[in-house]
Amino acid sequence: MVDLLNSNYIIDGVQMPLSPAKMLRDCTVQPPLEPDGDPETISDEALDPAPDNHIVTKDPSDYFPCKRLALPLPFSGPYTVSKLAQALIDAIWLNGHFRLGDLMLKADWKWNAKSIGLAAAFYNSVESACNYLDALGVRIGSYSLSGGTPAVSFKAANVADEDAQDWEEDLLAEAPPENPRISRRRKAASTLQDEPSDWLLYIPFDPCDFRLGGSTWAESTGASPSTAPDVADADYFMDCYEVVRELVEDGVVKAGVTVGDGGLLSALRSLASGETGADVCISDICHSYGDELPLRVLFGEVPGVVLQIADIDYDYVDAELLLEDIVYFPIGHPTTEHSGVCINDKVDIPQILESLLNTLEGED
Repeated sequence: MVDLLNSNYIIDGVQMPLSPAKMLRDCTVQPPLEPDGDPETISDEALDPAPDNHIVTKDPSDYFPCKRLALPLPFSGPYTVSKLAQALIDAIWLNGHFRLGDLMLKADWKWNAKSIGLAAAFYNSVESACNYLDALGVRIGSYSLSGGTPAVSFKAANVADEDAQDWEEDLLAEAPPENPRISRRRKAASTLQDEPSDWLLYIPFDPCDFRLGGSTWAESTGASPSTAPDVADADYFMDCYEVVRELVEDGVVKAGVTVGDGGLLSALRSLASGETGADVCISDICHSYGDELPLRVLFGEVPGVVLQIADIDYDYVDAELLLEDIVYFPIGHPTTEHSGVCINDKVDIPQILESLLNTLEGED
């Protein structure tokens, strides 16, 4: 069996400077011991996205992704960073007193090298994760690699499975004077509360462009976009995290949800999955990103949050976000007139899909 962790790599004819195990060692609290003997050498080629751009035409209601079926191998690096960011954001809703720098992650990879490109995709996944973690100043508590269909997952302080209970007490790094503490219980609700005057705010945690490469939407529709969101601005992520975490801890955020797999629309549908629905407008987001296509805004998987705040707190939240130069978008209000999400932009998804048939992402 190929040792994906400890082998040296040659990718597209270029010798990689470090093995995945050595990269992970630098950002892991207690890395495993190195195996004895000389490491193997793996020679592989990076996978490229499929060259064809097409959309499988079907009912618009089918364009709401529910579950990812496979890791997008050509985008293993951006996908891994996005999953890492989502795991950290998932912890932002929890009760307790902590900040981003107090968290650690548990990382799990499942992978194999049965065909060309898989080993290179694994290397890209680990390298991207380590680079982003280093920039964030966040460390891995433990990691594992097992065989199987390629997949990667991260868990932070909101971990609930039994295997994680043994290391739950170690989820915090060295405690600063504030004595950080984390509870498994949520501080902010996960579904909308019945107050039509409240505001829904969308905050992307990275200033990158919305792109569909590697997205759940692309997988579910058969589209093959060539570009994924470039989530790389760790400083901006940290600024967003600290401000939103403070708002959650202070009780200003009444309800909130992480924007991740499935993009903004999937997050909104989750937030509006109770008795209270949401009236939403995304035109300001589109205009702010240079008249971006609504489809990319709705389904591009840029990590972020959607918050419900009271109207009386709007000016305070606005001041806190602007103080840190954080871009946010007021996108709508809760409603009791209907359930689910209503996009009030006259967004006709079938027409958007038709217009994208020749322009999906090839021009990028």
